Amino acid sequence: MADIKIAGVMRAGAYSPNHIGNDAAIFNAAADQLRKRGCEVTVYSEEQFRNSEITEEVVLNMCREQESIRKLISLEERGRLVINSGYGIENCTRERMTRILLGNGIPYPESLIVNTNEDVRRELEHAGFGACWIKRGDFHAMHKEDVSYCRHIQEAQEVLHEYFYRGIGRAVINRHLVGDLIKFYGVSGQPFFHWFYPFDEGHSKYGYEAVNGKSQGFDFDLDGLKAMCQRASEIMDVRIYGGDCIVDADGTVRIIDFNDWPSFAPCRAEGSVAIAKCVLKAIREWKKK
Repeated sequence: MADIKIAGVMRAGAYSPNHIGNDAAIFNAAADQLRKRGCEVTVYSEEQFRNSEITEEVVLNMCREQESIRKLISLEERGRLVINSGYGIENCTRERMTRILLGNGIPYPESLIVNTNEDVRRELEHAGFGACWIKRGDFHAMHKEDVSYCRHIQEAQEVLHEYFYRGIGRAVINRHLVGDLIKFYGVSGQPFFHWFYPFDEGHSKYGYEAVNGKSQGFDFDLDGLKAMCQRASEIMDVRIYGGDCIVDADGTVRIIDFNDWPSFAPCRAEGSVAIAKCVLKAIREWKKK
């Protein structure tokens, strides 16, 4: 792989809320693993990537800025190998993710997609919603206020209007699921898969893990969860992924969030090796086309 030159694009700090160090660490670890395997990896910031004409044919990235994503898509359309795909990164924005997962039969909470200037109380009542989550639909969460837990319908209506006043035009409302919250990390096509109970281990970005609280240890089908995540990875076009799911008392598992390239903080060493192997496999397949 000595002839492989890779542009590595790090994530801008504004898109790594409370995880700037962790995001940089997994990216650098993956780049080091690729270098150990003979690849030449040149690292760029998102700003450098946007403002320069890169020559590398392979782009490994953690981008989140909209201009960066547009450039990734343009490079992909011109034949470059882009991991994660710019299309996949867009698919992980909340409204798209909700439509894709539900539309492809991936277990996911019952959801409403709404304009934030609507009165949704009657619709929520008709759907039998009580406690729920409101999440900005147009983009990735950048602030704690982009995801809101609401205890009842009236509170949901008030929060929705707060989103409107903040300039967020669309939102997804998920029914709250009672059960064990699990966080997972995976790499498409690799045996690596890591999961844990974030509340029990004190792992948190915004503190919302406390809503579901301490895990009850409900039994679930781990192989089934892995298969579900692999399928979601394929339909979302995201090779390096992570997310959250809820396991209820009868073992039913539903994905509640699916992200492009999260921090892999609890499993960085194993995760970086899996990422490098995934990238090299993708390069081999790409070269055959």
